Amino acid sequence: MPLFVLAHFSHHLVGSLLTPLLPFIRSDFTLNKTQVGALGTAYNLPYGLAQLPGGWLADRVGPRKLILVGISGVAAAGLLVGIAPTYLVMAIFLGILGLSGGGYHPAAAPLVSASVEEQNRGRALGLHQIGGTASFFLTPLIAAGIAAALGWRGSFISLAIPTFVFGIALYFILGRRGYTDKPQSDTTKGDTEVPAVPGSRRRLIIFTLLGVVLQVLVFSSLSFVPLYANEVLGTSEAVAASLLAVAHFAGLWAGPLGGYLSDRLGKVPVILTVSLLAGPAIYFINQVSPGWSIWLLLLVLGSCQYIGMPVSEAYIIKHTPERNRSTMLGIYYFASRGGPGVIMPALGYLIDNYSYETCFTITGATMAVVAVLCAVFLWGKRD
Repeated sequence: MPLFVLAHFSHHLVGSLLTPLLPFIRSDFTLNKTQVGALGTAYNLPYGLAQLPGGWLADRVGPRKLILVGISGVAAAGLLVGIAPTYLVMAIFLGILGLSGGGYHPAAAPLVSASVEEQNRGRALGLHQIGGTASFFLTPLIAAGIAAALGWRGSFISLAIPTFVFGIALYFILGRRGYTDKPQSDTTKGDTEVPAVPGSRRRLIIFTLLGVVLQVLVFSSLSFVPLYANEVLGTSEAVAASLLAVAHFAGLWAGPLGGYLSDRLGKVPVILTVSLLAGPAIYFINQVSPGWSIWLLLLVLGSCQYIGMPVSEAYIIKHTPERNRSTMLGIYYFASRGGPGVIMPALGYLIDNYSYETCFTITGATMAVVAVLCAVFLWGKRD
């Protein structure tokens, strides 16, 4: 588990630089909010699309090569982003960065799942989530400090180089520890096939949809918080960039907590609770001040997002046959990671043509409506 936590940390380290550095990038290239949102699309949409072939490949060629590309390939693309001379070239390199990272999650999640018994699967996936969370938590702080001294380009370049080297080293470490290029079998006995239960496929689709909407709307809303803090609340670019660390700090404990609660209380009650809470939380971004209120709200939003991640993964793994798990997870990651690429330009358009208040109100209301509708179909079962 520590090895996979470290791998997850490295996978997200360079990719998570974009959002906190948006105030610096916007100033450098003189961008409006729609163009800022398009940068999110340039990265997140290819990242989501790449999850589909990534899941398919993980079921057929094994995880080690995909994890290598998901770390060193991402780092190499991040280095190109750091030296991009224009907005358009940067967008192209962000697309390459997204494509490079698409195979990591479909490859890593089944390996983590196969290392524990089914009753502890949610907890294990929550522990794995700590790596990605720690990356998202530390990156805004590190990026803001480096950007203040060396500019936003310096942040990409200085973090990409050691990450590239680590990815190569990890490839050989995984080989020595027995992770070959062949697909790994699940060690959980009697869990290779999922018995057909009336309505199970429909519930799987609805549960997955709810998990995707939760991730997409919370992530997309958080992506505009640094700009909101800088322009509306009057904070500096460096302070605005570091605010996202508050949201991601929640994931250091919310991911494991969500996995633990889903193992004990059931996955359906946990996902419904955080989804119903997320809608009002997004709306109340409009009401925060530069002090404790924005920190509290970011903690709530981060908790909703990170609790939902391992719960969704565990539900999909439990209700999908082993031979198709990476493929199904690829579909989930495609929608949840690629979705912000579609939503962020729309949110930027709302901000440019109306206001931040309109943007967060519509997004929060959408989250609330989807959560209530999905609750009608999911209510009545724990898992």
